Amino acid sequence: MSETTPAPGRTPVDFWFDPLCPWAWMTSRWVLEVEKVRDIEVRWHIMSLAVLNEDKLDELPEEYREMLATTAWQPVRVVTAAWQKHGAEVLGPLYTALGTRFHNRGEGATREAIAAALDEAGLPADLIDYADQEDFEFDAQLRASHKAGIDKVGQEVGTPVIAVPGPGGEEIAFFGPVVTPAPKGEEAARLWDGTLAVASVPGFYEIKRTRTKGPDFSNL
Repeated sequence: MSETTPAPGRTPVDFWFDPLCPWAWMTSRWVLEVEKVRDIEVRWHIMSLAVLNEDKLDELPEEYREMLATTAWQPVRVVTAAWQKHGAEVLGPLYTALGTRFHNRGEGATREAIAAALDEAGLPADLIDYADQEDFEFDAQLRASHKAGIDKVGQEVGTPVIAVPGPGGEEIAFFGPVVTPAPKGEEAARLWDGTLAVASVPGFYEIKRTRTKGPDFSNL
């Protein structure tokens, strides 16, 4: 399916997410805040932590390995099927419905939560059948979308990936930023401006500081 086209005069911001990742969820809520105060339009794309890690499961802790081998596939299959059958415009509303249940409400990535999110997004209930479809009908499209995002930043990172057109027409792509809680208003805009500033510097590689707590969903 073709991607959505941004409104005239607005800069497209391509955002790759896995609905299971709480950090991608926090970043996505920040980008939507930025959309209110900067002339950008977010275009959603799918990437998959299950795909990213499928060749290195034996290197991961057992609990994480089990999650990636089972639970992580279900929501991303349903989201991919919704995208393929109903267009890219459903990705944003469905991601919001899923993330609100998975992360804000603490329901987890259950079939019940996925089914409720489909209903809220106005999508057919039978899309839930793709959750456990091991010979996934849209596997090639899922992997192609994942590859398009991860190839921009490298295999050593995860989700989210953001790509924007630079001032000279070149693409600026980066992982993250990882942020908690998600800033709002002008604080969100300042972080956006600063992120683009450092990401656009030729040769810039990484900036990181110690994280002392997990994602804070209290202000979402």
